[in-house]
Amino acid sequence: MASCSIEDVLAKAEKDEAEKLKSITVQKDLDLEFDPGHLLAFDKNRIDTREFKGNNREDLLRSLARENTQLLINELWKLPTERVKDVIVAKLPEPTTPLPREKPPPKPKPPTKWEQFAKLKGIQKKKKTNLVWDEVHKEWKRRWGYKRAKDDTKEWLIEVPENADPKEDQFAKKNMAKKERVAKNEFNRLKNIARAQKIKVPGMGLAPTSRQSKSELAQAASVAKISNASVGKFQENLPKEKTPRNTGKRRKFQPVIGDFSGERQKQLDLLKLMGSKKPRLDITKAVNKQMREEDMDSSEKKKKGPGKKGRKGNMSGKGKGNFKGRAGGKGKVPKGKGRKPPTKQGKR
Repeated sequence: MASCSIEDVLAKAEKDEAEKLKSITVQKDLDLEFDPGHLLAFDKNRIDTREFKGNNREDLLRSLARENTQLLINELWKLPTERVKDVIVAKLPEPTTPLPREKPPPKPKPPTKWEQFAKLKGIQKKKKTNLVWDEVHKEWKRRWGYKRAKDDTKEWLIEVPENADPKEDQFAKKNMAKKERVAKNEFNRLKNIARAQKIKVPGMGLAPTSRQSKSELAQAASVAKISNASVGKFQENLPKEKTPRNTGKRRKFQPVIGDFSGERQKQLDLLKLMGSKKPRLDITKAVNKQMREEDMDSSEKKKKGPGKKGRKGNMSGKGKGNFKGRAGGKGKVPKGKGRKPPTKQGKR
């Protein structure tokens, strides 16, 4: 019994060692299709349904994953390689499989006024280094921002100009000038955004309104109402306050975890609609559209009406066709040339 147990242990150890040292060559009935740009491999070989439905499903899936991964790695070693910092790197080609996006690609930002001017004049942007040499402190400092070189706001002594008021605070004047520059830059940024969205803005400064309209006050009240932690859920209405209109609808996104039956059914319905040969027709919508077009045609005809044909010259004499003019007495109207009374339109 001891000898049998030792043999079983040795056989199991050899089997485990063989599993670890599997060959890199994999034989398949059909060759796999590769897309190295996306690191994708497509296996079109059939799976044995008996083994898949049996008890060895996990082993079968693990074996398939190992073989396909080995084939993909073998395909990657066929690509041109290079050495980067003692590491061998493969150059991936351009991907050939188009992958769908979850959201539409972002639109390019519209150019600012300065970018349009630079493009018109042919001005090219030159990249500057972030560090510059500060002659005062004899060290490298940042060009912009905190602890920058040549920072005039950190000077402890400022010379008063000859034409300036000697009692004026030069430090406060410099701080005020800096705040004005920051405000001007922010205003220019907002103007660029408004210009990109095609919104009219005043040339210099903002144009304040003397009195706000009723709609502007209602909008301000609705914005203030939802500007709290509960987004206005527990906010009480003001006396004689009307419910705001056109507040918009919130987008509802599908959950990323949990039950995906709703998403699966939605995708299946979409595929069914795309695969059907007959177009989907909304009968109620089509009937309403037809009735609306007929109503519009009938209303246009009613507006035009029958035209009036009169006679030129004096209407007091006898006219042709054995009837007198309007200024004369009663006359006879030939058949087929009289005006028909308008018919009443029936209800639909």
